[in-house]
Amino acid sequence: MKKIIAPSRRGFCAGITALTAAPAILRAQGSWPKAGTIRMIIPFPPAGATDIIGRVLAEGLSQRWGTQIIVENKPGAGGNIGVDQAARAAPDGNTLLVASVGMATNPYLYKSLAYDPIRDFDPVSLLAMVPNIMVVPKNSPATDLADFVARATAEPGKFTFASSGIGTSLHLSGELFNKLTGAKMVHVPYKGSGDAKNDLVAGRFDCMFDNITSVLPLAREGVIRALGITTAKPSPLAPELKPIAGAVPGFDVSSWFALFTPARVPAEIAARIAADTQAVLGEKAVADKLATLGGEIVASTPGEMRAFLQAESAKWGALIRELGISAG
Repeated sequence: MKKIIAPSRRGFCAGITALTAAPAILRAQGSWPKAGTIRMIIPFPPAGATDIIGRVLAEGLSQRWGTQIIVENKPGAGGNIGVDQAARAAPDGNTLLVASVGMATNPYLYKSLAYDPIRDFDPVSLLAMVPNIMVVPKNSPATDLADFVARATAEPGKFTFASSGIGTSLHLSGELFNKLTGAKMVHVPYKGSGDAKNDLVAGRFDCMFDNITSVLPLAREGVIRALGITTAKPSPLAPELKPIAGAVPGFDVSSWFALFTPARVPAEIAARIAADTQAVLGEKAVADKLATLGGEIVASTPGEMRAFLQAESAKWGALIRELGISAG
Protein backbone atom coordinates (compact mmCIF):
# COMPACT_ATOMS: atom_id res chain seq x y z
CA MET A 1 0.00 0.00 0.00
CA LYS A 2 1.28 3.45 -0.89
CA LYS A 3 2.50 5.69 1.88
CA ILE A 4 0.46 8.91 2.07
CA ILE A 5 2.64 12.00 2.48
CA ALA A 6 1.11 15.21 3.79
CA PRO A 7 1.51 18.05 1.22
CA SER A 8 3.20 21.32 1.97
CA ARG A 9 1.03 24.42 2.55
CA ARG A 10 1.93 25.75 -0.92
CA GLY A 11 1.20 22.38 -2.52
CA PHE A 12 -2.05 22.15 -0.60
CA CYS A 13 -3.26 25.53 -1.84
CA ALA A 14 -2.21 24.75 -5.41
CA GLY A 15 -4.08 21.48 -5.34
CA ILE A 16 -7.39 22.76 -3.95
CA THR A 17 -8.88 23.39 -7.39
CA ALA A 18 -8.00 19.92 -8.68
CA LEU A 19 -9.33 18.27 -5.55
CA THR A 20 -12.61 20.15 -5.75
CA ALA A 21 -13.06 18.95 -9.32
CA ALA A 22 -12.32 15.31 -8.46
CA PRO A 23 -15.17 12.81 -8.12
CA ALA A 24 -16.67 12.63 -4.64
CA ILE A 25 -15.69 8.99 -4.28
CA LEU A 26 -12.02 9.90 -4.55
CA ARG A 27 -12.31 12.77 -2.07
CA ALA A 28 -13.79 10.32 0.44
CA GLN A 29 -10.76 8.03 0.44
CA GLY A 30 -8.91 9.96 3.11
CA SER A 31 -11.72 9.42 5.63
CA TRP A 32 -12.38 5.76 4.83
CA PRO A 33 -13.68 3.86 6.66
CA LYS A 34 -16.34 5.95 8.37
CA ALA A 35 -17.96 4.55 11.51
CA GLY A 36 -21.00 2.41 10.89
CA THR A 37 -20.80 2.52 7.11
CA ILE A 38 -19.32 -0.87 6.25
CA ARG A 39 -21.52 -3.88 5.63
CA MET A 40 -20.60 -7.47 4.83
CA ILE A 41 -23.12 -9.42 2.77
CA ILE A 42 -23.34 -13.17 3.39
CA PRO A 43 -25.54 -14.77 0.69
CA PHE A 44 -26.46 -17.72 2.91
CA PRO A 45 -28.35 -18.24 6.20
CA PRO A 46 -26.71 -17.73 9.61
CA ALA A 47 -24.66 -20.51 11.24
CA GLY A 48 -23.43 -22.06 7.98
CA ALA A 49 -19.78 -22.22 7.02
CA THR A 50 -19.93 -19.06 4.86
CA ASP A 51 -21.57 -17.14 7.68
CA ILE A 52 -19.13 -18.35 10.34
CA ILE A 53 -16.06 -17.57 8.23
CA GLY A 54 -17.45 -14.17 7.28
CA ARG A 55 -18.16 -13.20 10.88
CA VAL A 56 -14.68 -14.25 12.01
CA LEU A 57 -13.20 -12.04 9.30
CA ALA A 58 -15.60 -9.17 10.11
CA GLU A 59 -14.54 -9.23 13.75
CA GLY A 60 -10.88 -9.02 12.84
CA LEU A 61 -11.33 -6.24 10.31
CA SER A 62 -13.54 -4.28 12.72
CA GLN A 63 -10.76 -4.28 15.28
CA ARG A 64 -8.21 -3.08 12.73
CA TRP A 65 -10.45 -0.39 11.29
CA GLY A 66 -11.95 0.77 14.56
CA THR A 67 -15.49 0.56 13.22
CA GLN A 68 -18.29 -1.97 13.33
CA ILE A 69 -18.92 -4.09 10.27
CA ILE A 70 -22.62 -4.85 9.88
CA VAL A 71 -23.11 -8.45 8.73
CA GLU A 72 -26.19 -8.95 6.57
CA ASN A 73 -27.40 -12.47 5.71
CA LYS A 74 -29.18 -12.41 2.33
CA PRO A 75 -29.93 -16.06 1.47
CA GLY A 76 -31.87 -17.41 -1.47
CA ALA A 77 -31.58 -18.78 -5.01
CA GLY A 78 -28.28 -20.56 -4.39
CA GLY A 79 -26.68 -17.37 -3.10
CA ASN A 80 -27.75 -15.28 -6.09
CA ILE A 81 -29.95 -12.86 -4.13
CA GLY A 82 -27.16 -11.69 -1.84
CA VAL A 83 -24.52 -11.65 -4.56
CA ASP A 84 -26.75 -9.56 -6.81
CA GLN A 85 -27.26 -7.01 -4.01
CA ALA A 86 -23.52 -6.76 -3.54
CA ALA A 87 -23.00 -6.29 -7.28
CA ARG A 88 -25.39 -3.33 -7.25
CA ALA A 89 -23.68 -1.61 -4.30
CA ALA A 90 -21.57 1.52 -4.75
CA PRO A 91 -17.88 0.75 -5.37
CA ASP A 92 -16.70 2.81 -2.42
CA GLY A 93 -15.23 0.08 -0.21
CA ASN A 94 -18.21 0.09 2.13
CA THR A 95 -19.69 -3.19 0.86
CA LEU A 96 -17.92 -6.52 1.25
CA LEU A 97 -19.11 -9.92 0.01
CA VAL A 98 -18.11 -13.31 1.40
CA ALA A 99 -19.05 -15.91 -1.18
CA SER A 100 -18.31 -19.50 -2.04
CA VAL A 101 -18.17 -21.98 -4.91
CA GLY A 102 -21.35 -20.57 -6.44
CA MET A 103 -19.33 -17.65 -7.81
CA ALA A 104 -17.77 -20.19 -10.18
CA THR A 105 -20.75 -22.50 -10.79
CA ASN A 106 -23.91 -20.36 -10.76
CA PRO A 107 -23.30 -18.75 -14.17
CA TYR A 108 -23.55 -22.26 -15.63
CA LEU A 109 -26.31 -23.60 -13.37
CA TYR A 110 -28.82 -20.78 -13.89
CA LYS A 111 -30.23 -19.73 -17.24
CA SER A 112 -29.81 -16.03 -16.49
CA LEU A 113 -28.08 -14.05 -13.76
CA ALA A 114 -28.36 -10.34 -13.06
CA TYR A 115 -24.64 -10.19 -12.29
CA ASP A 116 -21.36 -11.44 -13.72
CA PRO A 117 -18.90 -12.79 -11.08
CA ILE A 118 -15.87 -11.76 -13.13
CA ARG A 119 -17.07 -8.40 -14.49
CA ASP A 120 -19.02 -7.09 -11.50
CA PHE A 121 -16.63 -7.98 -8.67
CA ASP A 122 -13.04 -7.43 -7.66
CA PRO A 123 -11.51 -10.37 -5.78
CA VAL A 124 -9.82 -9.53 -2.48
CA SER A 125 -8.59 -12.85 -1.15
CA LEU A 126 -9.29 -16.55 -0.94
CA LEU A 127 -10.09 -17.00 2.74
CA ALA A 128 -10.29 -20.72 3.45
CA MET A 129 -10.72 -24.10 1.86
CA VAL A 130 -12.73 -26.85 3.54
CA PRO A 131 -12.45 -30.46 2.32
CA ASN A 132 -15.34 -32.84 1.91
CA ILE A 133 -15.36 -36.52 2.84
CA MET A 134 -16.80 -39.45 0.90
CA VAL A 135 -18.89 -41.52 3.31
CA VAL A 136 -20.96 -44.70 3.05
CA PRO A 137 -23.41 -46.48 5.37
CA LYS A 138 -21.68 -48.52 8.05
CA ASN A 139 -23.04 -51.72 6.51
CA SER A 140 -21.75 -50.93 3.00
CA PRO A 141 -20.16 -54.01 1.42
CA ALA A 142 -17.30 -51.88 0.09
CA THR A 143 -14.30 -52.44 2.33
CA ASP A 144 -12.38 -49.39 1.12
CA LEU A 145 -12.35 -46.76 -1.62
CA ALA A 146 -10.75 -48.99 -4.25
CA ASP A 147 -13.33 -51.68 -3.53
CA PHE A 148 -16.17 -49.14 -3.83
CA VAL A 149 -14.84 -47.94 -7.18
CA ALA A 150 -14.58 -51.52 -8.42
CA ARG A 151 -18.14 -52.34 -7.37
CA ALA A 152 -19.63 -49.09 -8.73
CA THR A 153 -17.90 -49.37 -12.10
CA ALA A 154 -18.82 -53.04 -12.43
CA GLU A 155 -22.50 -52.07 -12.31
CA PRO A 156 -22.81 -48.58 -13.86
CA GLY A 157 -26.01 -46.79 -12.90
CA LYS A 158 -26.86 -49.08 -10.00
CA PHE A 159 -25.26 -47.09 -7.16
CA THR A 160 -26.78 -43.89 -5.75
CA PHE A 161 -25.30 -40.83 -4.09
CA ALA A 162 -27.02 -38.02 -2.20
CA SER A 163 -26.24 -34.33 -1.86
CA SER A 164 -27.57 -31.16 -0.23
CA GLY A 165 -28.96 -29.94 -3.56
CA ILE A 166 -28.40 -29.56 -7.28
CA GLY A 167 -25.25 -27.65 -8.15
CA THR A 168 -23.71 -27.67 -4.68
CA SER A 169 -20.09 -28.69 -4.23
CA LEU A 170 -21.40 -31.91 -2.67
CA HIS A 171 -23.41 -32.70 -5.80
CA LEU A 172 -20.56 -31.77 -8.13
CA SER A 173 -18.18 -33.95 -6.11
CA GLY A 174 -20.32 -36.95 -6.98
CA GLU A 175 -20.61 -35.96 -10.63
CA LEU A 176 -16.85 -35.54 -10.94
CA PHE A 177 -16.43 -38.96 -9.31
CA ASN A 178 -18.81 -40.37 -11.94
CA LYS A 179 -16.91 -38.75 -14.79
CA LEU A 180 -13.49 -39.91 -13.65
CA THR A 181 -14.53 -43.48 -12.79
CA GLY A 182 -17.40 -44.21 -15.17
CA ALA A 183 -19.55 -45.32 -12.21
CA LYS A 184 -22.65 -43.41 -13.39
CA MET A 185 -24.08 -43.24 -9.87
CA VAL A 186 -27.60 -41.80 -9.72
CA HIS A 187 -27.90 -38.44 -7.93
CA VAL A 188 -30.48 -38.10 -5.13
CA PRO A 189 -30.81 -34.37 -4.27
CA TYR A 190 -32.04 -33.20 -0.87
CA LYS A 191 -32.90 -29.70 0.34
CA GLY A 192 -30.06 -29.85 2.86
CA SER A 193 -27.36 -32.18 4.06
CA GLY A 194 -29.11 -32.93 7.38
CA ASP A 195 -31.88 -35.07 5.88
CA ALA A 196 -29.42 -36.67 3.50
CA LYS A 197 -27.17 -37.73 6.38
CA ASN A 198 -30.12 -39.27 8.21
CA ASP A 199 -30.95 -41.38 5.17
CA LEU A 200 -27.29 -42.30 4.73
CA VAL A 201 -27.20 -43.61 8.29
CA ALA A 202 -30.33 -45.62 7.48
CA GLY A 203 -28.63 -47.08 4.40
CA ARG A 204 -31.09 -45.65 1.86
CA PHE A 205 -28.36 -44.84 -0.67
CA ASP A 206 -24.79 -45.91 -1.33
CA CYS A 207 -22.62 -42.87 -0.62
CA MET A 208 -22.43 -39.16 -0.02
CA PHE A 209 -19.86 -36.37 -0.17
CA ASP A 210 -20.20 -33.94 2.72
CA ASN A 211 -18.31 -31.31 4.67
CA ILE A 212 -15.57 -32.68 6.89
CA THR A 213 -16.90 -31.10 10.08
CA SER A 214 -20.38 -32.42 9.41
CA VAL A 215 -19.61 -36.10 8.88
CA LEU A 216 -16.22 -36.74 10.48
CA PRO A 217 -17.68 -37.06 14.01
CA LEU A 218 -20.25 -39.57 12.74
CA ALA A 219 -17.54 -41.57 11.01
CA ARG A 220 -15.35 -41.64 14.11
CA GLU A 221 -18.34 -42.77 16.17
CA GLY A 222 -18.87 -45.65 13.77
CA VAL A 223 -22.33 -44.46 12.69
CA ILE A 224 -21.12 -44.26 9.07
CA ARG A 225 -17.83 -45.06 7.33
CA ALA A 226 -15.46 -42.64 5.66
CA LEU A 227 -13.70 -43.85 2.52
CA GLY A 228 -11.56 -40.84 1.67
CA ILE A 229 -11.10 -37.10 1.56
CA THR A 230 -11.86 -35.01 -1.52
CA THR A 231 -8.71 -32.87 -1.50
CA ALA A 232 -5.54 -33.86 -3.33
CA LYS A 233 -3.63 -33.94 -0.04
CA PRO A 234 -4.61 -35.19 3.44
CA SER A 235 -6.22 -32.88 5.98
CA PRO A 236 -4.56 -32.25 9.35
CA LEU A 237 -8.02 -32.57 10.87
CA ALA A 238 -8.33 -36.16 9.63
CA PRO A 239 -4.86 -37.49 8.79
CA GLU A 240 -6.20 -41.04 8.81
CA LEU A 241 -8.19 -40.39 5.62
CA LYS A 242 -6.42 -40.85 2.30
CA PRO A 243 -7.20 -38.58 -0.67
CA ILE A 244 -9.71 -40.01 -3.12
CA ALA A 245 -7.24 -39.04 -5.84
CA GLY A 246 -5.15 -42.05 -4.82
CA ALA A 247 -7.79 -44.35 -6.33
CA VAL A 248 -9.35 -41.79 -8.70
CA PRO A 249 -6.56 -39.77 -10.37
CA GLY A 250 -7.46 -36.14 -10.97
CA PHE A 251 -10.10 -35.95 -8.25
CA ASP A 252 -9.65 -32.76 -6.21
CA VAL A 253 -12.59 -30.86 -4.69
CA SER A 254 -12.84 -28.31 -1.89
CA SER A 255 -15.54 -26.07 -0.59
CA TRP A 256 -13.90 -22.64 -0.70
CA PHE A 257 -14.73 -19.21 0.65
CA ALA A 258 -13.51 -15.85 -0.59
CA LEU A 259 -13.86 -12.10 -0.08
CA PHE A 260 -14.97 -9.78 -2.86
CA THR A 261 -15.88 -6.12 -3.32
CA PRO A 262 -17.99 -4.56 -6.06
CA ALA A 263 -15.85 -3.83 -9.10
CA ARG A 264 -13.87 -0.61 -9.42
CA VAL A 265 -13.32 0.24 -5.75
CA PRO A 266 -10.66 3.03 -5.58
CA ALA A 267 -7.16 1.52 -5.70
CA GLU A 268 -5.95 2.75 -2.30
CA ILE A 269 -9.06 1.50 -0.51
CA ALA A 270 -8.88 -1.85 -2.33
CA ALA A 271 -5.21 -2.19 -1.36
CA ARG A 272 -5.99 -1.53 2.28
CA ILE A 273 -8.84 -4.03 2.36
CA ALA A 274 -6.57 -6.67 0.81
CA ALA A 275 -3.64 -5.97 3.13
CA ASP A 276 -5.77 -5.94 6.28
CA THR A 277 -7.58 -9.11 5.22
CA GLN A 278 -4.28 -10.92 4.86
CA ALA A 279 -3.17 -9.58 8.24
CA VAL A 280 -6.35 -10.85 9.92
CA LEU A 281 -5.97 -14.27 8.31
CA GLY A 282 -2.44 -14.40 9.69
CA GLU A 283 -3.62 -14.12 13.29
CA LYS A 284 -3.43 -17.32 15.35
CA ALA A 285 -6.81 -16.69 16.98
CA VAL A 286 -8.44 -16.59 13.56
CA ALA A 287 -6.67 -19.76 12.46
CA ASP A 288 -7.84 -21.53 15.61
CA LYS A 289 -11.46 -20.51 15.02
CA LEU A 290 -11.46 -21.63 11.41
CA ALA A 291 -9.76 -24.90 12.30
CA THR A 292 -12.96 -25.94 14.07
CA LEU A 293 -14.59 -25.96 10.62
CA GLY A 294 -11.79 -28.04 9.17
CA GLY A 295 -10.79 -25.00 7.19
CA GLU A 296 -7.32 -24.36 5.84
CA ILE A 297 -6.61 -20.63 5.71
CA VAL A 298 -5.50 -19.36 2.33
CA ALA A 299 -4.51 -15.69 2.31
CA SER A 300 -4.13 -15.01 -1.41
CA THR A 301 -3.52 -11.80 -3.32
CA PRO A 302 -6.35 -10.31 -5.41
CA GLY A 303 -4.57 -11.47 -8.57
CA GLU A 304 -4.21 -15.02 -7.26
CA MET A 305 -7.88 -15.05 -6.26
CA ARG A 306 -8.95 -13.89 -9.72
CA ALA A 307 -6.88 -16.65 -11.35
CA PHE A 308 -8.33 -19.22 -8.92
CA LEU A 309 -11.91 -18.13 -9.71
CA GLN A 310 -11.27 -18.35 -13.42
CA ALA A 311 -9.80 -21.85 -13.02
CA GLU A 312 -12.74 -23.02 -10.89
CA SER A 313 -15.18 -21.55 -13.40
CA ALA A 314 -13.51 -23.38 -16.26
CA LYS A 315 -13.35 -26.66 -14.33
CA TRP A 316 -16.95 -26.77 -13.14
CA GLY A 317 -18.41 -24.98 -16.15
CA ALA A 318 -17.13 -27.71 -18.45
CA LEU A 319 -18.59 -30.45 -16.25
CA ILE A 320 -21.95 -28.69 -15.82
CA ARG A 321 -22.32 -28.11 -19.56
CA GLU A 322 -21.26 -31.65 -20.41
CA LEU A 323 -23.85 -33.18 -18.06
CA GLY A 324 -26.56 -30.61 -18.72
CA ILE A 325 -26.99 -29.79 -15.01
CA SER A 326 -29.45 -26.97 -14.30
CA ALA A 327 -30.62 -25.37 -11.06
CA GLY A 328 -33.22 -23.09 -12.66
